Amino acid sequence: MAGSPYERQAQMFPRLEASQLEKVKPYGRARHVDRGELLFDIGDREVPFFVVLSGELEIVRPDRDGEDVVTVHQPGEFTGEINMLSGRANLVQGRMKTPGEVIELDRPAFRKLLSADADLSELFMRAFIVRRVGLITHEQGDIIVLGSEFSADTLRLKQFLSRNGHPYQYTDVERDDEAMALLDRFQVSAEEVPLVYFTAKDTVIKNPTNRQIADCLGFSGDIDEDAVHDVVVVGAGPAGLAAAVYAASEGLDVVVLEGNVFGGQAGSSSKIENYLGFPTGISGQALAGRAYNQAQKFGAQIMAPRVASRLECAKRPYTLQLEDGDRLQARTVVIATGAQYRKLPEAERFDGLGIYYGATHVEALMCAHEDVIVVGGGNSAGQAAVFLAEHAKHVHMLIRGDSLADSMSRYLTQRIEMSPSITLHCRTEITELLGQERLESVVWTRNQTGETERLDVRHVFMMIGAVPNTHWLEGCIDLDDKGFIRVGSDLRNGDAKGTPWPLLTRAPFPLETSRPGIFAAGDVRSDSVKRVASAVGEGSVCVQYLHRVLHE
Repeated sequence: MAGSPYERQAQMFPRLEASQLEKVKPYGRARHVDRGELLFDIGDREVPFFVVLSGELEIVRPDRDGEDVVTVHQPGEFTGEINMLSGRANLVQGRMKTPGEVIELDRPAFRKLLSADADLSELFMRAFIVRRVGLITHEQGDIIVLGSEFSADTLRLKQFLSRNGHPYQYTDVERDDEAMALLDRFQVSAEEVPLVYFTAKDTVIKNPTNRQIADCLGFSGDIDEDAVHDVVVVGAGPAGLAAAVYAASEGLDVVVLEGNVFGGQAGSSSKIENYLGFPTGISGQALAGRAYNQAQKFGAQIMAPRVASRLECAKRPYTLQLEDGDRLQARTVVIATGAQYRKLPEAERFDGLGIYYGATHVEALMCAHEDVIVVGGGNSAGQAAVFLAEHAKHVHMLIRGDSLADSMSRYLTQRIEMSPSITLHCRTEITELLGQERLESVVWTRNQTGETERLDVRHVFMMIGAVPNTHWLEGCIDLDDKGFIRVGSDLRNGDAKGTPWPLLTRAPFPLETSRPGIFAAGDVRSDSVKRVASAVGEGSVCVQYLHRVLHE
């Protein structure tokens, strides 16, 4: 396409051959379309899949100056991107530039086609993914975020949209010349940011919650409280997504609840280099995004942000109570809520204003050419330090121990030792955080000597401790003394915080909790290996036992 901002055109807009068109036709209906006919609009959901047989189908997107033509589909080309699978609000408009004929498939028929034909499935999925990457790269979404670096909520919104893979345009009131014009148009002051402008609806929301954003964009999904699902997966990190992929691919009715963004803690990893099959490494967000798309492909329903607040486990089917009052019924449950970095009380006032708990491109852009501090000695801290060293002026890494050898993979310790942009400070911890509106400087103390040092630094990445997300399970599931979930042979009577194993007919399956049919996988499990590969393995292993429980 002449003048297109996109690359990888052959993968993004492939043309089906005659034999491939014949494979598609039985799943849809051919129909005539007139010039100017609107096949789908921005904001539509449940959008059909179209293949052009004749004529030209124009894909357009409104912008501030009128209209942006994304592409013009020729005969043999097809519509859609990742939203075809998820049912989220459509991001572009499709109208006929010339009269012609198209094949139309509704979403259920399109899913059947994906399941039935592996070659077409690969072709469509690759095109959908690359198209979404193009929309994100070129900020061709349906919303504009107007914010400030002095607003923690601005960072929250950017993180939520970025890690959920939704394209958006960001305008900073301190740096963007167009910001004042937008503020005047919306009749708001700079002190009222962040604002989110929904271009399709021409509406503005001041400082929306993540849930409000999700509802507007179709992330959170609709719940049928009368339905009893085969399995509800709580948490969409590596373990939860693996469980969803395998369960859905084997024909189970799967619903996934995620309290914030898919990918979990691993999704904030800048690069994972020791994950099997990726010799050049892969970012946590990219890995999670692929797994998310894979789960959607097989029909799993993923809802975010949807927070489980209580598990009613006295009778089956089990009921999950959500924070918003909705309820879900499940024959089996996989708990994959993971763990989060420990937040220091004295640091809370700077959360999002200099204190961060993940190092993605969003945070890296904020601290370009400045000194930063990474606190922690695990692999996630090491990955963050190496990644940030590519963007920051200098990285100071603080650990309480004598070395990194006992807590970090060797390849990361070597990178840190060899990098001129990283200084490791052993037996050192932050003792004071200073600043007014945002973090301005820190004081650290060397534990052996008591020596203190003050450094003017506006960005600190905290990656210490692991607190399990199990507060909503107490009294229902057996937890260890740190709040992690006991499973399988580790279940013991007498010291349980929940209930002992109730069945006399069989012992608990591996990864099964103290409640039959409820499983735990990944970092939330007691004595788990804190690695992405381990979490993925546990999530997939759960599925064979889900089948056994469902057949009991």
